[in-house]
Amino acid sequence: MEPHAIYGPTIPHQVFMIFQCMFAVITPALITGAFAERMRFGPFLVFSLLWATFVYNPLVHWMWGNGGWLARLGALDFAGGVPVHLSSGVAAVSAAIIMGKRRGYGTEELKPHNLPMTILGAGLLWFGWFGFNAGSALSASSLAGSAFVATHVAGTTGALAWIAMEWKFIGKATTLGAASGAVAGLATVTPASGFVGPLSAALIGLAAGAGCYMGIKMKNRFGYDDSLDVVGIHGVGGVIGLLAVGLFASKAVNPSGADGLFFGNASQLGVQTIAILATIIYVFAGSFVILKIVDIVFGLRVPDHDEVSGLDLTQHDETAYTSQ
Repeated sequence: MEPHAIYGPTIPHQVFMIFQCMFAVITPALITGAFAERMRFGPFLVFSLLWATFVYNPLVHWMWGNGGWLARLGALDFAGGVPVHLSSGVAAVSAAIIMGKRRGYGTEELKPHNLPMTILGAGLLWFGWFGFNAGSALSASSLAGSAFVATHVAGTTGALAWIAMEWKFIGKATTLGAASGAVAGLATVTPASGFVGPLSAALIGLAAGAGCYMGIKMKNRFGYDDSLDVVGIHGVGGVIGLLAVGLFASKAVNPSGADGLFFGNASQLGVQTIAILATIIYVFAGSFVILKIVDIVFGLRVPDHDEVSGLDLTQHDETAYTSQ
């Protein structure tokens, strides 16, 4: 049997390969949000290579590979809840613990320095997520269209739910909050996008906006410094999304999937829970070991004076803004 007939029968094998490379490269990039402004660039490259090889690759095989044990168990993940979002969130916890807090964390106000660029980035992410999720149908089909719609709906309701939470807790709605909520909705619906209809996707987005908003509060309670809220958005969102598959999945949407609890199959929720627990245990242990090894061999954290000066300047000899 030809390789392309195994995993992507509707597209050339090389196209499938480079599409999967997108998933592989974005996941270590997500983890960087947990240790932004603290890690040396060389050790970061080493960590990314080791993590992608020994943590990400096994997860992908478990979930999507022929013979993967989570796939055999019946776990459903359409576009990356296990290998991308939950794994990056769990790895972020390991990184935040090992790296320690930023200078000034808890005593200084550390806000985004360029909100317009943040919003632009969120818009590009939203657009790109259509390819991420709808593309996982591996064909221009009704399933791709369904995943496309579910993705967009969850992004919108995620943004709405997040700003509603802001109104409740701080009395104001913010554009940063809307962007965070949209990303939370997009991340959370990812594993469910090819298995649920628009109404279910809307509910998933609402759960994502509210749940991930509360998730980012965890770092204040537990005291770890997750600079860009990878744990609160991708980790918590990954858990909510994978559980949502067990609740809302419908074979009417995707005959190749399974029905969830609300469509008469309570066992699917249990299978999804097993996938979540297995991912958390494996990723936390693997990430912790890799980070410790890289730290011992190379040293992870930049010196204090480099952190104060800024890593753009000290690690790359460049700055975002130049004075005239």
